[in-house]
Amino acid sequence: MSETVHIILNGEEREVAAGSMLASALLALGLRRFRLSVKREPRGPLCGMGVCQECRVMVNGAPQTRSCMVVCTDRMRVETE
Repeated sequence: MSETVHIILNGEEREVAAGSMLASALLALGLRRFRLSVKREPRGPLCGMGVCQECRVMVNGAPQTRSCMVVCTDRMRVETE
């Protein structure tokens, strides 16, 4: 049995694998669009190592957080566009 944590994603509590990177957890939940570009085009994870910055979300009130660089923690608040 694998351990899980609960994150608050856009106001809804969701269960994800403990120790997973946030970008991976969001993809596992079926989320593909994390934000919109300046031209209102959908953006999501591309490189998975913090270089492209396409996976930016708000984490615990901190804007522009690269979700591929953050480990999921219990009760983490995540907001996407």
